[in-house]
Amino acid sequence: MNIQIFGKAKCFDTKKAERWFKERRIKYQYIDVLKYGMSRGELSSVKNAVGLEALVNTEDEDYPLFQYLAGTEAKLDKLFEDPYLIRTPVVRNGKQATVGYCPEVWKDWK
Repeated sequence: MNIQIFGKAKCFDTKKAERWFKERRIKYQYIDVLKYGMSRGELSSVKNAVGLEALVNTEDEDYPLFQYLAGTEAKLDKLFEDPYLIRTPVVRNGKQATVGYCPEVWKDWK
């Protein structure tokens, strides 16, 4: 497994996800999404796995404006430019991905 956790330092669910992998002695790479962001390729890969709407933090103050962007590419560009809009944690295992705290999915990853 090649686990990557994209999270925010103050995100409770990100800390829970890290703890879940640590407790099972599964190695992972943590990336602070606010500091380093996600590449366009990573963002597209996660979008393909979970869908665009699952990726978006609906509680962010910019979400109402985000809703009015036309087309998927414009929305992906906005997520790339403004990582505060990304719901965390984003956990990737190759082409598989989850958004939020999803141990029921992670336990089946090989």
